[in-house]
Amino acid sequence: MNSLRKWFALLALLLGLVLASPRVQAQGEKPADDGSSAASASASKAEVEQLRKELAAQRRAIEKLELLVEQLTDAKSRAPGAAPANDGARIINANLPLAPAATEEAAEPPLAEVYQKPADKPASSSPVTAGWNGEHFFIKSADGQFQIQPYGYVQMDYLSYIGDGSPANTFALRRGRFGFQGNYGDHYQFGILIDAASTTGSTLRDIYLNAKAKNWFQVQAGQFKEPFAQEELLGDTNLDFVERGLQTALYPSASTTNRSPGAVIHGDINGGAFQYWAGAFNGHGYALNNTTSVPETVGRVRFYPWRNQKDSPLHEFAFGGSIAYSQSRGLSNELSAPMTAPDNVYTWFPQFPVNGNVWRYQGEFTWIYGSFALRDEYVSAQYNRTGVGTEQLGGLGFANLPNIRYQGWNSSGTYLLTRERRPENGTPRVKHPVFGPVTESGGSRGWGAWELAVRYSGIQGNEPGIFFNNVFTPQLVPTYNRHTDEFSFGVNWYLNYWVRYQSNFSVDRLKQPSTIGAVPQNYYVFEQRLQYRF
Repeated sequence: MNSLRKWFALLALLLGLVLASPRVQAQGEKPADDGSSAASASASKAEVEQLRKELAAQRRAIEKLELLVEQLTDAKSRAPGAAPANDGARIINANLPLAPAATEEAAEPPLAEVYQKPADKPASSSPVTAGWNGEHFFIKSADGQFQIQPYGYVQMDYLSYIGDGSPANTFALRRGRFGFQGNYGDHYQFGILIDAASTTGSTLRDIYLNAKAKNWFQVQAGQFKEPFAQEELLGDTNLDFVERGLQTALYPSASTTNRSPGAVIHGDINGGAFQYWAGAFNGHGYALNNTTSVPETVGRVRFYPWRNQKDSPLHEFAFGGSIAYSQSRGLSNELSAPMTAPDNVYTWFPQFPVNGNVWRYQGEFTWIYGSFALRDEYVSAQYNRTGVGTEQLGGLGFANLPNIRYQGWNSSGTYLLTRERRPENGTPRVKHPVFGPVTESGGSRGWGAWELAVRYSGIQGNEPGIFFNNVFTPQLVPTYNRHTDEFSFGVNWYLNYWVRYQSNFSVDRLKQPSTIGAVPQNYYVFEQRLQYRF
């Protein structure tokens, strides 16, 4: 570029000298005026001044040509289709006079106005970045203030049953979910998730915005899981078993995957040693509107006493509890929660009309130590039946009936035979994956990660009967006091960090069936699941 600049400058200088040489030559050949030496000196002085102006004009023209050469060279050096650098330069007019007349010098703008680089104009920003962060794809702005990550998972099941009246063996696409999550700056996180495999109701599962003023004070609003229990808040891709425990039938919004529109205030205190949630929700899931003007309120706390002691064997020990309150409306034909086993093998307790308060209580603890994890949970629920009547022909109309009470429990343990670390709510980092990228430093190909799992889960319901000893219309409400439990054994094979195969064997013990004609028996359930997530 320097050689081009010198070439154009030399060309302009030569042109200027050629144009100026006739005048100089004419002045040199002009005879002296013997009549007046003063007039001759004055004329010579005027000609020199004129020549100086012309040379100054030529110098400005050369500077403009140099600027034009720089711009043309920069444009030529850029790759085809590349965006020009935003350096604040303005394109100048290429039709520049080489030697403007002396009378036009005052009207010509100074060079500083032709080429300007404003000091207050920001430097050009680099383009957005995209890639793979080890778990999700992402698109991120150059300043990192905006990021979006597509994510999803697919779960294909094969279910096999043995037992009288059990469902037919079948393949099933249990979940096929896809969504986005990301952030606006440091204070806003968002998420949206749909389930393409859903066959009933809305396909929209999650849609929310979380505003984080501080770690200890955050507000989340939209549609998402009600924060009631530890197994409820485990991601579907992180479950230790194919199905959740029997106690999940007592969770809020159990019929709509525990999700409901609402808002919650939550936060982490002292590095997560104490966590809390306090929220209000629709209480009827995403498919139905609330039938009362009272929202379902949920409060939850969780403690990690040794969270800040990294070397303690109780570093990941946690315990907590929850409470939820809502109201049911008998005039809207509301019933108690359906008591069907999570694998849909049988129904162990009937539904009853309810009206009034609904209370739920829950206690939990988790202990994770290296490759070992132990989880335990207890849930109880109580439904009021104020003014629901006896529902018999010629019955007692709006008589009050005793409350219905439920309790459920779930205890499970897992152990990674290949000695990976078990996360609380996540996937182990496989040291030796069967295929795919190696996620552990120094790892290599192998047989993946293998995990054993065992669980005992049970649930009990009590609907107290009552006898109305009226003279004209005596009525009897029968009593139901039933329970069922389940033993489960499982093997989890993590082929890599994103692909998992689960094999479960469960013994479902139906001790007191509520369905007419059913007999107490054991159901043997074989469940296989292939899961892929991204």
